[in-house]
Amino acid sequence: MKQIRILAPTGMMGAGFGQAALERGMSMKPDAIAVDAGSTDPGPYHLGSGVPLYSDGIIKREIEALLPVARAAGIPFVVGSAGGAGTNAQVDRVCELVREVARERGLRFRLARVYADIPRERVVEAIARGEVRDFEAGFELTADAVQACSGLVAQMGDEPIRRALDEGADVVIAGRACDDSAIASFAIWKGANEALAIHMGKILECGAFSAEPFGMDVMIGTVDESGFTLEPGSLERRASLKSVSAHSLYEREDPFEQHGPGRVMDLSRCEFEQLDERRVRVSGTRGKRTEDYWIKLEGARPAGYRSMTIAGVRCPTMIRCIDSVLQQVKEATHRRVDNPTLRIGIRKYGMDAVMRELEADKTLPHELGLLLETTAATQQAAFDACNAMGGKLLHAAYPGQKNTSGNVAFAYSPRVQNLGMQYEFGAYHLMKVASALECFRVITEEV
Repeated sequence: MKQIRILAPTGMMGAGFGQAALERGMSMKPDAIAVDAGSTDPGPYHLGSGVPLYSDGIIKREIEALLPVARAAGIPFVVGSAGGAGTNAQVDRVCELVREVARERGLRFRLARVYADIPRERVVEAIARGEVRDFEAGFELTADAVQACSGLVAQMGDEPIRRALDEGADVVIAGRACDDSAIASFAIWKGANEALAIHMGKILECGAFSAEPFGMDVMIGTVDESGFTLEPGSLERRASLKSVSAHSLYEREDPFEQHGPGRVMDLSRCEFEQLDERRVRVSGTRGKRTEDYWIKLEGARPAGYRSMTIAGVRCPTMIRCIDSVLQQVKEATHRRVDNPTLRIGIRKYGMDAVMRELEADKTLPHELGLLLETTAATQQAAFDACNAMGGKLLHAAYPGQKNTSGNVAFAYSPRVQNLGMQYEFGAYHLMKVASALECFRVITEEV
């Protein structure tokens, strides 16, 4: 097998990359450009609402940089999890931007759309057959929960993207996809060892985060029959044993085993070798196909309308009894706005806003930032409650108090900001499917 070289321009489409790094990467004559464009890290909002993670202007700017060089080189351009959540509508939106750039630049090519929305009826049927199991949701998926989802996708493996390449696609815009599979798909399509390609894809999907200094920038991976080599596009970065091996541990609970659609990766015999100042070679990755094929479902459902306010506290006596003050404020707010759908959330930045009850350092700060949020079935109820909570906090009474007001400073005027409809994950489960291609539709067109 000849070497297959993949250029990953950035860790997430829309996050940016260096033009000089791209030009140098392209001088290495990659066989394909592949980039991940989505994640659940920003939360369920983009899946539930359909609003893309990045704006049209940001995405178009990167398409304008990547599409022409891919076409000039005659190599495929693959995007996974288009639009952030990888919904059908987000795929269509990115495809329209691709067509727009093609018209402006006079480009001609074959475009493939790979859709990842999952019909709710298909999931309900799988639940009835006992073919759905929890992944990280912490609850059993029910038919009602599925129907409540406003957005429902599944992570595809490399197979649907390879189907698009089989159909002659020069540009593939795919919906929700496993990050490593989207990056590895072309290499596997060209005959690369699946385990090596997927491991390489897992490192490349974050761009130059596997380099020193790390950043959203170009990274190049070259896979052959016995391993793969990694090199950043920018001469100001280097791949090191530490940076590459550390990134092999990224987003995994088990340092040696990684599960994905239809396969399990074994990294227990991996070896890392520093070839020179800027390149690292990886070998020893193994993998096997699983007997059944499971895909990960991601669903988001409306959680209610949210309002929020941000306040700061520097009164030491108030900080010493802040928990009792906030409990007093919450109870008073519920009495003031008697709404059964009302939920109140408070984060104390500077004390335990991140770790909550797991926080080990109980040292009191000299100042405290408070994020107060209310969620309810209507925006008005959420606004009323948040406004009432802010007012109560402003005039809360507590032991040792020196001033009856002025102990809290609000960051903005008006102090309450309405955030609109919010979403929560309603499905984060695995579903058994008949084949890798069953749930992912591929449509090609000439542009």
